[in-house]
Amino acid sequence: MNVIRSGIILAAGDGKRLQPYIHHLRGDTLPKQYVRFGGRRSLLEQTVRRVECLIPPDQLFTVVGRHHLEFPEAAMQLTGRPPGTVIVQPENKETGPGILLPLLHLIARCPDSAVAIFPSDHYIPEEALFLGYVDLAFRAVEQNPAQLLLLGIEPQAPESEYGYMLPGRRAMDGVGGVKRVIRFVEKPGRPDAEQLIVNGGLWNTFVMVVQGAALMDLIHRLAPELYQEFSSIRRAIGSGEEREVTDKVYRTLEPLNFSKGVLERMEQDDPLRVTVLPVRGVSWSDWGSERRLVAGLMKAVAECRDDVGWS
Repeated sequence: MNVIRSGIILAAGDGKRLQPYIHHLRGDTLPKQYVRFGGRRSLLEQTVRRVECLIPPDQLFTVVGRHHLEFPEAAMQLTGRPPGTVIVQPENKETGPGILLPLLHLIARCPDSAVAIFPSDHYIPEEALFLGYVDLAFRAVEQNPAQLLLLGIEPQAPESEYGYMLPGRRAMDGVGGVKRVIRFVEKPGRPDAEQLIVNGGLWNTFVMVVQGAALMDLIHRLAPELYQEFSSIRRAIGSGEEREVTDKVYRTLEPLNFSKGVLERMEQDDPLRVTVLPVRGVSWSDWGSERRLVAGLMKAVAECRDDVGWS
């Protein structure tokens, strides 16, 4: 059986914490994922290039904000994507709607696929190694569809601005290394982060792999209000009323964080289990703050990383 693999890139955020830095750097507020921080490729372009090593372009959906398209650089970077794969949100309503909207389009095109979800602001110098883990995650979900599998990075320091996952001791059957997640901890203080690392805690990359239909069912069960709000959008996809219906839903839509509103609400006996694949040897960073961005840039310059598009 040839299993279809699809992907979603989350690029609808505005990166508000970095906007003062970007304004100082460029004189505008172009969202960080479109900024070419000294290299040839933006974070979004790097993410697309990386993910297309595993997922065909016409199966890779990118969700963006409508106001992003007012920036010529953002519009240029999205030009040439396969038809129907750039999904435009009227406004940013957090990661719950940011995942569900492209998921509806993805399922309309390929209802039986496994889907990997990627934030667009990650710095990953060891791309080939990281993609090997993503491929392993796909194989684990294809072998055991009753799981939502997150990639967890072995911490390099007690970082207080990251989310952590605490894995259980017992690995699941199937592809090696996968464990149940027994606890999520969001942005712990330094002493708590140090203790989490001692206990085997992993950084939550928010990169996940899951069967598309299973994810839809999970949102239906744990975020029924969001699911119901989007039912009219689902019916309108592909019609001449799609934009009008989407705009109407978003005008009154309450924001929902996917981690807090869905993942952390899952019970231990949930039919879809939250699991984690520990990732080793990858110096991953979420460029969500000026401190981490500058540190990443300095490291890239020092190591002359061609894989981030350095001239």
